[in-house]
Amino acid sequence: MFEFLPVTVDEVKKRGWNSLDVIFFTGDAYIDHPSFGTAIIARIIENEGLKVAIVPQPNWKDDLRDFKKFGKPNLFFAVSSGNMDSMVNHYTANKRLRHDDAYTPGNRHGARPDYAVTVYCQILKKLYPDVPIVIGGIEASLRRLAHYDYWSNSIKPSILIESQADILFYGMPEKSFIQFLNEIKQGKKINQISVNQTVIISETIPQNTEFILLPSFNEVVSDKILFAKSYRIIEENSNCYQPKTLVQKHHNKYVIVRPPEILTTEDLDKIYDLPFTYRPHPKYIKKPTIPAYEMIKHSITIHRGCFGGCSFCSLAIHQGKFIISRSINSIISEIERITKLPDFKGHITDLGAPSANMYNMTPKDTQRCMRCKRTSCIFPNICSNLNTSPQKLIELYEKARKLRNIHKITIGSGIRYDIHIRQLNKDPWHKKYLQELILYHVSGRLKVAPEHVHNDVLKLMLKPSFQYFEQFYEFFQKINSQYHLRQQLIPYFISNHPGCTLKHMEELSEKLRLLNIKPEQVQDFTPTPMTLASVMYATGINPYTFEKIYISKSWEERIKQKQMFFWYSKPSDNKNFVSLHVNKQRNKRK
Repeated sequence: MFEFLPVTVDEVKKRGWNSLDVIFFTGDAYIDHPSFGTAIIARIIENEGLKVAIVPQPNWKDDLRDFKKFGKPNLFFAVSSGNMDSMVNHYTANKRLRHDDAYTPGNRHGARPDYAVTVYCQILKKLYPDVPIVIGGIEASLRRLAHYDYWSNSIKPSILIESQADILFYGMPEKSFIQFLNEIKQGKKINQISVNQTVIISETIPQNTEFILLPSFNEVVSDKILFAKSYRIIEENSNCYQPKTLVQKHHNKYVIVRPPEILTTEDLDKIYDLPFTYRPHPKYIKKPTIPAYEMIKHSITIHRGCFGGCSFCSLAIHQGKFIISRSINSIISEIERITKLPDFKGHITDLGAPSANMYNMTPKDTQRCMRCKRTSCIFPNICSNLNTSPQKLIELYEKARKLRNIHKITIGSGIRYDIHIRQLNKDPWHKKYLQELILYHVSGRLKVAPEHVHNDVLKLMLKPSFQYFEQFYEFFQKINSQYHLRQQLIPYFISNHPGCTLKHMEELSEKLRLLNIKPEQVQDFTPTPMTLASVMYATGINPYTFEKIYISKSWEERIKQKQMFFWYSKPSDNKNFVSLHVNKQRNKRK
């Protein structure tokens, strides 16, 4: 009878509910699609027999009626900033305010506050001081311990401290969250519940638990070396197959990070079988489209996790390093559901994931992983214990292509082409995968991410040599020529990464000119919370070698580095571009 979860008081009344068990506040518009964390968690709450309502993008500036309209929940408030960290959502790499927000109708900026999780929680604590608050999502997850915050240029404490929330679920915590719901339904208080993949504040260090004590918040604020060491411990522990509990003192209290709960294929299949409508809530029917929804509405997630270990990326620290794949039957079933949507015209826009070609790439022997702390399973070389065969992925592609009402399936997520290029002559499945990908699953443009050309910079990024991109570029062009295809390769590059100088960017510019690549997908490095590269940026130190690293921090140099991508522009255009943006930054500082 009811397709969507309620967002208004009237919708709650129509269900015959006199009260709610959980009220969920989120910084995104409510889109009932499994690409959005809010939809997944809300559907899980519903599936556990609880009454839940969603408050999407509440107004925090007025009389706070959005925070009051449902009153108190029976169990707890749930809070998330949405699918992005609110500061990344709001500001460019040069800290200029963005004028758009893809998770809001009409791409409208300003529908959520800076540091949204903290703002929402503080309002709720003031209005309802006795109601517990549960936080999650990427903003909470990546700020679970002391972290560098680029926008305030400071080391901030755990978000639990500033938000005053009661418990934090980090990463992709569905399994732990279900355990939590079962215990809280039994009448237990939050401080009586101990489940994995959560963060709490405690007066004491946990007893009878094997834990790692990190340098305290006060220590990492005052000592760059200790901050770098602390991050290395966090990352190495996260990369273990069986990580330990982490403890970090914040003044007179302890932030306790319990180890993650490992999901299985069966767990994922159950999550993606929940009754999603794959549409925005009807409240948005008369409003402009939501860009993020338009991009992913006919896309499917095939696995979670990433073993790439790129130093500028938070995927592994959030989703985990180990790949958890859905079953082929589960994916095919979801494709069939999407084909029945009224606006579906035959094109699945992505069979994707953090890296779309890591499907079913798991350890050959998990016992060996117990002893391993490698950040990346494919840098500087491919681990001999990693099963990199794309055979199962090819099977998935072939089955999906044969489905009724499917005219085209493209891969919208990026792929790690270097996995296959490095093994072209070792295993025929790698060549077959690349051929299948290029022949059948490119929309006209294929995204890949070499990121840079210089080995010194690539080494700090934990990315492989640019020569693998050149080999893939040649392979891509050859297949296109052979089959008379007119497809483009869209490479991603980053400027101003720690260790990158103007000279490195000049070499990148010259290399692109020689290859006649005119890049469109480029970005200035942004130090996002809890990444290796952000720690390098904040400290000027490599946490693994403690060597000093060059950091470009002046606006003038940052702008010059980024402009090096556009080698095909006129020199006068470059000069005017730099002058314009430098003057904007100077005026902003004034």
